[in-house]
Amino acid sequence: MQLSGVDVLGYVAGLITAFTFLPQVIKTWKTQSAKDVSLAMFLIAFSNQILWLAFGVLRADPVIIITNAVMLIMTSLMIALKLKYNHS
Repeated sequence: MQLSGVDVLGYVAGLITAFTFLPQVIKTWKTQSAKDVSLAMFLIAFSNQILWLAFGVLRADPVIIITNAVMLIMTSLMIALKLKYNHS
């Protein structure tokens, strides 16, 4: 399978997008505090990733699938950390 320039662009953009929440996940994990993190924002993002993932599966588009699967993991981690460390 040979990737076109457009495919490479999509994968690179997807990779960057997929790790959007990584700095917040790391900070929350290290500080064990989530008092300034918006649970509502991450619940909205979670719903968004589920819809995009379903869209990607229906279109059989690996860029959309991979990007949103990783985003779903990051968002799920943030929701779990928010629920765990909300007391701080």
